[in-house]
Amino acid sequence: MPAIQLRLGAFSAALAMLAVTSSGALAQKKYDTGANDTEIKIGNITPYSGPASAYGVIGKTEAAYFKKINAEGGINGRKINFISYDDAYSPPKTVEQARKLVESDEVLLIFNPLGTPPNSAIQKYMNAKKVPQLFVATGATKWNDPKDFPWTMGWQPNYQSESRIYAKYILKEKPNAKIAILYQNDDYGKDYVKGLKDGLGAKAATMIIAEESFEVTQPTIDSNIVKLKSTNADIFFNVTTPKFAAQAIKKMAEIEWKPLHFLNNVSASIGAVMKPAGFEASQGIISSAYLKDTSDPQWKDDAGMKAFDEFLAKYFPEGNRIDGAVMYGYTVAQGLVHVLKASGDNLTRENVMKQAASIKGLELGSMLPGIKVNTSPTDFAPISQLQLMRFKGDKWDLFGEVISGDVGG
Repeated sequence: MPAIQLRLGAFSAALAMLAVTSSGALAQKKYDTGANDTEIKIGNITPYSGPASAYGVIGKTEAAYFKKINAEGGINGRKINFISYDDAYSPPKTVEQARKLVESDEVLLIFNPLGTPPNSAIQKYMNAKKVPQLFVATGATKWNDPKDFPWTMGWQPNYQSESRIYAKYILKEKPNAKIAILYQNDDYGKDYVKGLKDGLGAKAATMIIAEESFEVTQPTIDSNIVKLKSTNADIFFNVTTPKFAAQAIKKMAEIEWKPLHFLNNVSASIGAVMKPAGFEASQGIISSAYLKDTSDPQWKDDAGMKAFDEFLAKYFPEGNRIDGAVMYGYTVAQGLVHVLKASGDNLTRENVMKQAASIKGLELGSMLPGIKVNTSPTDFAPISQLQLMRFKGDKWDLFGEVISGDVGG
């Protein structure tokens, strides 16, 4: 009798344990379209062709990083299925690719789609569909608007923050300067211009003497540069993507126009801009950074840089180490992995956004010391700190303190 009772007791205990574990598993695992026990399907849209094709390497770097994650066992046991399409930096094409990813490929989210005009074209669609448009690859201030667009979040420091940091420097070092601006005629370009004007405050009206816009479809901006030289400005604010940034630097050297040159961070890549434009022509340009520069010897023995080099050697040997876009893709991919790991077995779109909006003091090995990723339900701007840098020789030299340029949506 005691033996039977013992067996019955063990059996009922086992049943109870089974009930607990199965109900726990059922309670734990939640999926939306694009996720299951073995896979997380991630969409991406990047210009592999067209006027901004220099950024295509970002998508390739991300694909390589997710290959690394999968080789190491995936995220909580799930492999990332990364589907990346080309939109040639053309908004109508971006809309087409977003619909394809959401409605045909049925991805969980669209990660790091690139460009301000392309993302503007899909923002309403993504929010209507309640699909995360996560860590967009553009610093437009409009991505930090959780109230009106709760499914869209930026990543890098926003353009207005960056411009305000340049304005602080100009007011301190050259308060009587005459400023000429070249900017891309869209939300991306206008955001930078607004930030500079806001940062200069009342002095903007007298200090800015020329604002020249250009279309992304132009083959060259040579004529714009010649026109700006004629203003005799002693500061030039260059708001362009890599192809046009390199053109501007070359043309300025050719016509011997030598103002103090501020170059927006999105074109500070040594491999994609400074080297093609010519190191000699690039001397003295000021920009800003939040990522470590691979060509800077101060990071030679840095653990974060060593990890980056190991990743390149094993998973992306064809990647150009000195192209800032490669480091960018590597870093933002780490950001997504952090969010997906934090999401655990609750891989719903809502929970992914909740985790993305709950990042506190995240330090990634590729970011400059002191710069951290922080978000909240009311702050969708993950990175808002930058450090100024000046181009010298064949590399960027950091100077000054890490500066915050927080700007709300």
